[in-house]
Amino acid sequence: MGLERLVRVIQDKQSNYDTDIFTGTIAATEKITKKKYDSSDSKEAIAFRVIADHIRAISFTIADGQLPSNTGAGYVIRRILRRAVRYYYSYLDYKQPLLNELVPVLAKQFESVFPELQQQLDFVTKVVKEEEDSFLRTLDKGLKRIDDIISNVVDKTIAGKDAFELFDTFGFPVDLTRLIAAENNLSVDENGFEAEMQQQKDRSRAATTVDAEDWTVLKEGSNKFVGYDSLEAKASVLKYRKVKAKGKELFQIVLDTTPFYAESGGQVGDRGTFTIDNSPFTIIDTRKDNDLIIHFAESIPDDLSGEVIAKVDASKRKNTELHHSATHLLHAALRTVLGVHVAQKGSLVNEEHLRFDFSHFAKVTDEEIAKVETLVNEKIRQNIPVVIKEMPKDEAMKLGAMALFGEKYGDVVRVVVIDPNYSVELCGGTHVGATGELGLFKLTNESAVAAGVRRVEAICGREAEDYMNEQFSLLSSLREALKNPKDIQKAIENLQTENASLQKHVDAMEARQLVGIRNELLEKDEIINGVNFVGDIVEVSNPDALKKLCFDLKNHLRDHVAVLCVNINGKPFVAVGISDTVVAARNLDAGKIIKEHIAPLIKGGGGGQKTLATAGGQDIGQLEKVIEVVKGLL
Repeated sequence: MGLERLVRVIQDKQSNYDTDIFTGTIAATEKITKKKYDSSDSKEAIAFRVIADHIRAISFTIADGQLPSNTGAGYVIRRILRRAVRYYYSYLDYKQPLLNELVPVLAKQFESVFPELQQQLDFVTKVVKEEEDSFLRTLDKGLKRIDDIISNVVDKTIAGKDAFELFDTFGFPVDLTRLIAAENNLSVDENGFEAEMQQQKDRSRAATTVDAEDWTVLKEGSNKFVGYDSLEAKASVLKYRKVKAKGKELFQIVLDTTPFYAESGGQVGDRGTFTIDNSPFTIIDTRKDNDLIIHFAESIPDDLSGEVIAKVDASKRKNTELHHSATHLLHAALRTVLGVHVAQKGSLVNEEHLRFDFSHFAKVTDEEIAKVETLVNEKIRQNIPVVIKEMPKDEAMKLGAMALFGEKYGDVVRVVVIDPNYSVELCGGTHVGATGELGLFKLTNESAVAAGVRRVEAICGREAEDYMNEQFSLLSSLREALKNPKDIQKAIENLQTENASLQKHVDAMEARQLVGIRNELLEKDEIINGVNFVGDIVEVSNPDALKKLCFDLKNHLRDHVAVLCVNINGKPFVAVGISDTVVAARNLDAGKIIKEHIAPLIKGGGGGQKTLATAGGQDIGQLEKVIEVVKGLL
């Protein structure tokens, strides 16, 4: 029967939703929305049930490690969540995030049977709220758009093109559009929607299309990787071909044996050289196509049939290994400092730096970053051996190995252990022999990637050393520029205070200057066909001053038109101000005057309102002409 139906029988209820599995969540929803659940088949009652049901699926899966996303399992969660949001928005008239407030209720209820949710309460709540915020920003516009679509529907079917617009522009999953259509006794052209979706995929695919020739096969054989133990190997070419991508011509080569690591698990592919008959040529990248290791070259010899000496760029590989081992130390440190909810969501490891994306609900603070750095550098100084083992997957899991959610692993896995009590991860990449080789670790950046996902970037080894030296050099230059103060921070604060004081003084001086210029302009006022006209080339320090003068003239002139010009560092700027009475009586528009008459003259552009508009340009020789043109309009 399933848990819910079994409980319904035991508790003698007429509906699953009347059992204590759901009543706590429904009661909390009543309290938040200030509406009463009546167990009926009304839209309002259905909304209560949808929310109670969906919040469980959303919360438990996020706690299990799957974040909402636009693909795969993550998209299932996003669809469920957005369906629930639409129900409380439309039928409970609740226009702000609600689901996130139910997560603590659920966590408390299931604390003894599903403790993971209580342990990750802050994280799950934050992710759900960010997802709600994101959808609520477009939901109102999307609902208005679907109302427009429904009012113009033909043959009781929402066109596939319209369903795709709702998905692409407003974030409406097609099943949500289907639901709203059904509520209005309509259907959705599913085939049309899929066709639009396929067109978008085709456009994306076309942008990355690789035009490949047929393989030239020299011999049959398997493709073996020996790069864990050696950076050089003797091999034979199995096959090769020419490919074109983004207008660039490259060659792909497959060897029977290769020490070159193919890009995977975030680690970039190796570079190096192949030598055939004493003729070396460069390998610029190595990637994997299914289980085939493919080497990329910009040029190849005419004859590839001889013995190949395949040699990896040792310096690049070594620096990449430093950053890969540092990634494992970083992952463990983040889990120690931020919490066990931290899980890898993506990574990039190359010779220059590492980038690591992970699940977390808030910005990593400076204090937390300092703790992570300290912990990683402690592990580096301990010079812990990096032990790599191959073992059955079940055995690795018993060791506590970290596996990536959604990744596929074989029966036998490669486990990288850096202290069994600190870092044990499944990983196919290459690593250093001991942590001491990393030398120094430094986090350089922290940012947001998506809802509930943060990104850190870091460097180690020589890269970190160079970075620290650059920072000390910069600090030394700053000290010198500040005349070597004892307390550099205090010196900068004093400089900022002094700068703010001087800026106030400059602003006051500029204000007095503008009063003087305004008075001079008032003296030049002339009346043309009953309108006060002021036109002049003035001397001010910035274009905003022209706007200030136009506003000021408005307080001193009735029925006026003002055109003010300035030459700032060889660039012309113009402002046109017109009183409301002249706009109405003469049908004049400052924005149109700027665009149609002034911008072409000064070879520039601009615009604005009917009563005030501005322009900037390139030709300073036309400012007198600008004034005459505006004057001529009167």
